[in-house]
Amino acid sequence: MDRPLAHTTADDNTFNASNHDHSASLQSQVLTCITSRSPIQIVGGNSKAFYGRAPQGERLSVLEHRGIVSYEPTELVITARAGTRLIDIEKVLAERGQMLAFEPPHFSNSAQPDIISTTTFGGAIATGLSGPCRPYAGSARDFVLGAKVLTGKGEILKFGGQVMKNVAGFDVARLMTGSLGTLGILLDISLKVLPRHEAEQTLIFTCDAPEAIQRMNTWAGQPIPLSGTTFDGEKLYVRLSGSAAAVRAARIKLGGELLVADLDFWRSMRDHTAPFFQDASPLWRIAMPAANAPLDLEGVWLFEWGGAQRWLKTSLPGNIIREQIAHAGGHATLFSGGDRHSDIFHPLTPALAALHQQLKIAFDPHGILNPGRMFTNY
Repeated sequence: MDRPLAHTTADDNTFNASNHDHSASLQSQVLTCITSRSPIQIVGGNSKAFYGRAPQGERLSVLEHRGIVSYEPTELVITARAGTRLIDIEKVLAERGQMLAFEPPHFSNSAQPDIISTTTFGGAIATGLSGPCRPYAGSARDFVLGAKVLTGKGEILKFGGQVMKNVAGFDVARLMTGSLGTLGILLDISLKVLPRHEAEQTLIFTCDAPEAIQRMNTWAGQPIPLSGTTFDGEKLYVRLSGSAAAVRAARIKLGGELLVADLDFWRSMRDHTAPFFQDASPLWRIAMPAANAPLDLEGVWLFEWGGAQRWLKTSLPGNIIREQIAHAGGHATLFSGGDRHSDIFHPLTPALAALHQQLKIAFDPHGILNPGRMFTNY
């Protein structure tokens, strides 16, 4: 039986989870689409419609399937329905001095910052995107404990649990993270949360790209409370988070100039409201070994995650970009802009492609869930 949080200051819609359980209705719609073999386009807050290949099929909204099912602050666990607004979950956690440590992005407010974010809990997990703290705290997938999923067979299945030691089906729950709804419709998700940091400061250093990479990698190997690193081509931004004593000691050790409005800065990086992201140029997200030297690819660069995540704005053809990135030991995704009917994600090896197809058949044998959202055939 669902167990809503007993006391909170948030609105009733966030917590009356039992009143907003639309599992049966969603299941009925999926079964109807199975019968007619109609493709389904899964929609939440629609804040990440730009991500992945162009969506297709009949829209199936999970927005009404919302509410926090349970929240145990002492156990550092929260379970909520997929349609719950992410901003509401973060508010509830903040009231108890806790947070989602992987800093999921709120892209829905990038064009109009004064508009309340429509990003949903399910969308955050389905895309599997993480913010500035990812290399230091972990990814979205690392915090998933369990999930209730509506498969392409019309079955509602539960995977994992609400504690780390519960490993029954644990990997399947994590498998759904970042799958863009191609394997199943997320209904409920359980996540591990963490206490908020006691202190936080951001330091600025003026340097070039090779020096920024060297500094970020050197400091990552030292007992320094790093929680975010960004290099914009001229300045290196380093965020320190932890106990007041640890942050103070690290600041003395590293030096640099103190950034005053650091909360706004890191939010702009997380949500792509920073000037770097505010144009229509094709934007490539590149993952590669953090210590790799800057690549000689034409365009405008921005480095994050100690150098492991690099953003490139360029008009170069995708095959040229991917060839050089693969040679450097990385992979490239056309994150936004460009042709959304083309290959968005880095092509898989034949072995990985076969594995993806087998998983798709196992969870969605009729191929109706977000078809082609990740790759052309699945």
